[in-house]
Amino acid sequence: MSITEIHVERGNIRNIKAHTGDAQPLADGAARLQIEGFALTANNVTYAATGEVIGYWKFFPTDDPATGIVPVWGFARVIESRSAHLEVGQRLYGFFPMASHLDITPEPRGANVVIDAAPHRRDLPPVYNAYTRAGASDAADDALKSIFYPLLLTSYLLFDFLKDNDWFKAEQIIISSASSKTGLGLCKYLAEARPDGPRVIGLTSKGNRAFVQGLDACDQIATYGAFEQEIAQIPSVYVDMAGNADIRGRLHHHLGENMLHSAAVGTSHWDKFEPTGDLPGARPRFFFAPSQVEKRRADWGPGQIEKRLEGAWRRVAQDSLDWMKIEISQGLSSAIPIYTEIANGKTTPDTGHYIEL
Repeated sequence: MSITEIHVERGNIRNIKAHTGDAQPLADGAARLQIEGFALTANNVTYAATGEVIGYWKFFPTDDPATGIVPVWGFARVIESRSAHLEVGQRLYGFFPMASHLDITPEPRGANVVIDAAPHRRDLPPVYNAYTRAGASDAADDALKSIFYPLLLTSYLLFDFLKDNDWFKAEQIIISSASSKTGLGLCKYLAEARPDGPRVIGLTSKGNRAFVQGLDACDQIATYGAFEQEIAQIPSVYVDMAGNADIRGRLHHHLGENMLHSAAVGTSHWDKFEPTGDLPGARPRFFFAPSQVEKRRADWGPGQIEKRLEGAWRRVAQDSLDWMKIEISQGLSSAIPIYTEIANGKTTPDTGHYIEL
């Protein structure tokens, strides 16, 4: 039996190729999963762009330290098991490598969840190690969940974090890359909080302005080229989905001490990402969604954050069917050109990509 993995050069994440090798014998206590499908979005490029800094390369290591496997969200089926916790034929949803197969060491966490307790994953964030039992395959439903679930969870947790901090006393929240699915999700959740909460400003490119405007989630749309003339100099929070150092620097200088909180979230402009040094206003701080999950588990008790997240992602995902088309591509090799298009900024915000293996 052979296993194919898509390897990315860590030092140049545009350099991507397939690597095929023989499967090793399955270890005692392990289960072998055949990956059935996964989504590809700008979020996956963010995993690659921040792989060294945040540790995404650690989940699915390769034999070559110069390469890594980009994590993806999707579905898989158990095809071989030497574990008492998973049976052949069971389906799982979760965090997988861009590959044909994955071996995990399952341990139960309640009735519907197993975690991968492999030694190299024990110290990694639990939210990425959890796999949820899934029902029968349905291509459309699988695609919708794979595309939106991880992105809208980040959106909702950002919303909850900002609300939990009383919006940092800001009068406006500015969201860059507002056309990204994580960005538009945050805009939607903030819009649900009306009339409470600050004004919502979607920051986007001139070409995507009409798209963001059509979602009717923002109080104002501003563009990268002219936001100094468009954004008021009042107490503000900046949510940086783009990771563009020039935009971040310009906005901090424009707002000065009115920048009350600056959250670094994504790198949809990953090739423009670089340190900016000292900036006026609040120092940019990375938002790590799993930390907010753990905080809310402690605040609200077992199962409550999961219930809220489930309802939140489904609301926005269902609405997306009015404006998004899902493109389903066949075969693992089809992931390579799609990943490359996303990394090069060539995809449109009204499209969702799902790879069916």
